Amino acid sequence: MPESLTKNPEASKSRLEHFALKRLIPLLEETDIQINGPNPWDPQINNSGVFKRGLLHGSLGFGDSYVDGWWECQQIDELVNRILRLPSSKSRWFTTHLISRLRAALFNLQKESRAAQVGKQHYDMGNELYQGMLDQRMVYTCGYWAHSDNLDDAQRDKLDLVCRKIFLKPGMRVLDIGCGWGSFAKFAAENYGAKVVGVTISEEQVKLGMEMCKGLPVDLRFQDYRKINEKFDAVISLGMFEHVGHKNYRTYMHVANNCLREGGLFLLHTIGKNDSLPGVDPWVGKYIFPNGEMPSLKLITKAVESLFLIEDVHNFGPDYDRTLMSWHDNFKRYFVPRMNGSAEQRFYRMWSYYLQVCAGAFRARDLQLWQIVLSKGMPHEAYRRPE
Repeated sequence: MPESLTKNPEASKSRLEHFALKRLIPLLEETDIQINGPNPWDPQINNSGVFKRGLLHGSLGFGDSYVDGWWECQQIDELVNRILRLPSSKSRWFTTHLISRLRAALFNLQKESRAAQVGKQHYDMGNELYQGMLDQRMVYTCGYWAHSDNLDDAQRDKLDLVCRKIFLKPGMRVLDIGCGWGSFAKFAAENYGAKVVGVTISEEQVKLGMEMCKGLPVDLRFQDYRKINEKFDAVISLGMFEHVGHKNYRTYMHVANNCLREGGLFLLHTIGKNDSLPGVDPWVGKYIFPNGEMPSLKLITKAVESLFLIEDVHNFGPDYDRTLMSWHDNFKRYFVPRMNGSAEQRFYRMWSYYLQVCAGAFRARDLQLWQIVLSKGMPHEAYRRPE
């Protein structure tokens, strides 16, 4: 920075903001976004420092400045959708992934000693919040909306889809890696007569989940996936692979393979991204899912080589947009009447921002949702196509 600017902080601030706007406005014009414009996706600026903050810190700066009240937007989800539909070379201005990518490339952020961090920070923050936000079964993964028009039915249909894809039968023993509050376990036990063991790194999930599954052949455990050493007829994992990290993908697949009996099926349900670069959005990684990382199909297929045969790949990423917006509606109805004080108002803005940003990313197809069915040993008879 020139010495003349360092001697005059106000001039420095002004010129940085001018430089940021000079770069930002032409990009926004390509997306029909107007600063202080009339559309519901147009950001309304309360503090012009947001532009400098965004220039210096990317998505972390934009997210923090929103939580601080520096800007407002009626439809953050659509704002994000429009930004992410820009060519990647242009939308990268809003993200600044470099530091998070370097950390993910150099360190194993999801090693066993760190794995419980996301459980404590995200999943253990209070069951009441999730009961207010999620569907009646407390399914914290993407719903399947092909034949549904409400969240409860979409989540029921998703759970049933999983059961049908692994050809679940009465008496089968199933492992659920990352079981949450036991929504799949309860559904599979009640509707298919299955026996389910679920593992999670959230003590709060185990506590409430076992209450919800009382009287059923369900065993939910507070346990890291790397500690499982039992045999099962089928293995499923719904929305947990995003916490594994690329340095552990092969280990994860070895665990699933070791736990699955010969001839069994493993269904992996995971958010994914379109490139194989490490790291996660800096704002989401700091406040929502510490040490998270979205896989690419390339990294998944590399991890399963010689361990599994890929039987089926199903992408219904757009369904996550609708799921997240349903969660957002539920969250507003639940949380707004309970807000009392500045700390709760900040949490509301943070959580609302998280849900809408993620919805926008799925709407732009920047993120995907895959269900991948894998077989162990020989090709599974059920997935043979007629000649």
